[in-house]
Amino acid sequence: MPQPPLHSVASPPPLLHRDRNESRVNSLQFHSLSEDDTQRLGLALGRSASPGTVVALYGEMGSGKTRFVRAVVEGLDGSPTDVSSPTFVLLQQYSARLPVHHADAYRLTSETEFLDLGPEEWLTGPGVVLIEWADRISNCLPDDRVDVSITSTGETSRRFAFTAAGPMSRRLLEHLHDT
Repeated sequence: MPQPPLHSVASPPPLLHRDRNESRVNSLQFHSLSEDDTQRLGLALGRSASPGTVVALYGEMGSGKTRFVRAVVEGLDGSPTDVSSPTFVLLQQYSARLPVHHADAYRLTSETEFLDLGPEEWLTGPGVVLIEWADRISNCLPDDRVDVSITSTGETSRRFAFTAAGPMSRRLLEHLHDT
């Protein structure tokens, strides 16, 4: 059975914010009413990702960051069952259409600890980087990235706020918006 278009994930439809001087998409918001909606949103992001995509994830414990990452990995033709929260390992890598690097900064006590993981190699490489608890390492994040804030609005409903920070991430949001 065909899935409804992505924009039906949002209720109301996704809010599109454009800079007055640009025709590019700078931010999108979606309201996911269920885990299936979250799954479709993550799949769409994964399918839209290109080499060098960096996604910084923000949200409280239990907001669905790892669940969203599973869907993104599946959208990249990887195995969602390989994905687990890297809280204790700090960095997981998955095989997919593009290499996936999944970091979790929750347990880090400093940005130096993050830098000790060697992020310069994978933050500038040809893969896709997904970072949970990105607010803990904000000074280490690349300028061109997609910030995704996830807010619980109910037991299974979530608000996703995507913000592009750079030209490549704007193209990703444009593609996501047009999906």
